Amino acid sequence: MQLPVINQSDSNPSVPAMPRDYLSNLAAGGRAPTGPVAALPLPMSMEEARQRGWDELDIVFVTGDAYIDHPSFAMAILGRTLEAAGYRIGIISQPDWRSCEAWTRFGRPRLFFAISAGNMDSMINHYTANKKVRNDDAYSPGGRIGLRPDRATLSYCQRAREAYKGVPVIAGGVEASLRRLAHYDYWSDKVKRSILLDCKADLLAFGMGENAIIEIARRLEAGENVKALRDMLGVAYALGASESVPEDALTLPSFDEVTSDKVAFAEATRIIHNETNPHNARRLVQQHGTQTIVCNPPQPPISEAAMDQIYGLSYTRRPHPSYKEAIPAYEMIKNSVTIMRGCFGGCTFCSITAHQGRIIQSRSKESVLGEIAKMTEDKSFTGVVSDIGGPTANMYQMNCTKPEVEAVCRRQSCVHPKICKLLGVDHTPVIELMRESRNLPGIKKVLVASGVRMDLARTSPEYLKELTAHHVGGKLKVAPEHVDAGVLNKMRKPKNDDFEHFTEIFKEESKRVGKKQFIVPYFIASHPGSDIRAMIELALFLKRNGYKPDAVQDFIPAPLDVATTMYYTGLDPFTKQPVYIAKAMKERKTQRALMQFFKPENYFEVREALRSVGRTDLIGDGCDGLIPSKPPQEAIRARRQDANKRFRGDYVHTIGKPEASGGQEQKKGSKKKRRDRKSTGYRPDRRGAN
Repeated sequence: MQLPVINQSDSNPSVPAMPRDYLSNLAAGGRAPTGPVAALPLPMSMEEARQRGWDELDIVFVTGDAYIDHPSFAMAILGRTLEAAGYRIGIISQPDWRSCEAWTRFGRPRLFFAISAGNMDSMINHYTANKKVRNDDAYSPGGRIGLRPDRATLSYCQRAREAYKGVPVIAGGVEASLRRLAHYDYWSDKVKRSILLDCKADLLAFGMGENAIIEIARRLEAGENVKALRDMLGVAYALGASESVPEDALTLPSFDEVTSDKVAFAEATRIIHNETNPHNARRLVQQHGTQTIVCNPPQPPISEAAMDQIYGLSYTRRPHPSYKEAIPAYEMIKNSVTIMRGCFGGCTFCSITAHQGRIIQSRSKESVLGEIAKMTEDKSFTGVVSDIGGPTANMYQMNCTKPEVEAVCRRQSCVHPKICKLLGVDHTPVIELMRESRNLPGIKKVLVASGVRMDLARTSPEYLKELTAHHVGGKLKVAPEHVDAGVLNKMRKPKNDDFEHFTEIFKEESKRVGKKQFIVPYFIASHPGSDIRAMIELALFLKRNGYKPDAVQDFIPAPLDVATTMYYTGLDPFTKQPVYIAKAMKERKTQRALMQFFKPENYFEVREALRSVGRTDLIGDGCDGLIPSKPPQEAIRARRQDANKRFRGDYVHTIGKPEASGGQEQKKGSKKKRRDRKSTGYRPDRRGAN
């Protein structure tokens, strides 16, 4: 099976051939869209479709998120890109998955169903690190929970199959991407097989999907069978028992092997992450019993011109008008502008690299400034741009300076353990963008709220000055994640001195410009490698520097992440060396408490942790003490309230009614004993209960 390629570089044969670019001219080969496209969101009902003059649709999206027509959301970007290519698109948002009725809303799609669980994996969307149901859903109207099922990709694909037999079903989005091969599932504590075998999709498109979805539409429109699309980049598919495996593929440990042998699971992770560079990645295959999953190399990064074209399409920048309640994710992102995608940091706990890729893809300065200028035409716009950024704000237009080296590179991070000497770290493009954006007419302030890579920022004092003086809204959020060198190494994060240097310069520059501004650092508890001693070190750092985190990030093992493999196997997949893992919920709770040692309700947890590792020197009333020698009254009250809350009114043991064995025997015993036999349970909060 050969991958289609064009534009082979004759001048530099070491640079691989590039695949066909379907974004260079969206209108080529398609029908021109009809109706007042710019003024209308994509239709969510057939009535809306008819307002555009459409009597049938080409592609129907099914998504677990509310539909927001803003270029920060996948459905809007993919839908508008297809629309610009001449296709008629409909969106089914958060349908009732208990029947296929919603899937028939638009009639039979002419080309295919496009299925996504939403902007997040549905299990991470639903559950906390403690496996408790979350109280809200940022991607739903009113923040309501329960509007999508667990493992939404499975239900949505199955309902599409039921609704219309023979219509191709294409799965995509973060959930499908990260579960395309055998993976560890934190919520069931099991290794699960590829999602393809359970959702029964014809094809799974992983990573950023604009080029792939246009290719799928074009080729199906041309009459190709969906099986013919298996030669595409950026797709995975399941082979039947009688189908032959591609000869050029790299074989992963099988599903049976990775479920029975943790070393094999770690090795599979190592291979998968070594095959993510689109310039040199190989096709992967993994046996699942009698079936085989084939995962083709990823799509290449899209060009600056394609980025400009995609983000320059007509978006209403609002939720669909059918929604009557506010959507939290939209409220947070509505006045932000995406300037780039991708991340070469390679943090082991983060899925961005696995989904968006390591190669930075940036928009032109003119494209970004044009979007900001359009925002000022909206009467509701306050003049404050809440963020210009992306996964990492100061990676804008940063790339490898040697394409011929990049073409063969398999390095997992361009900045860890140190910044690669071939990485272009010039901050001039992002500095110019920041300066020009804040000087546009109608703009009062342009904030940078995306993550800032502090080791990169350290290479540019000018960037730190610009950021501090003009682009901070009182508080700047940064993510050092930990202070322990061993934990930071497992995370692929820079050493703590980068954070301390960044903080020092930030304070100096804030004072210089006469602004009262603060750093808000984010740290993670229970990450692989982090034990009680490491968390005590972090707690001491927080106290010495006056940080009191309001919220604690608890490590969640997301599918396919390197840190997830460490959590499951207890091994570093690249070295096979053992890694300490905090798996017990009690220890995870203790690590969270240590990060918030200053809260009275955490006193007893922290005291027990300090005693367990012989750090009683930190229990005392002096300046070196982490907690006081005596528990504060608030701590005692909190412990009492917690105990009452856990046991109040609950029957923890049920006593069944005794079997009757004769009329006379039923009458024996005192009144008290007869009352006991009628009891339905044991109330621990009753007076006299032990």
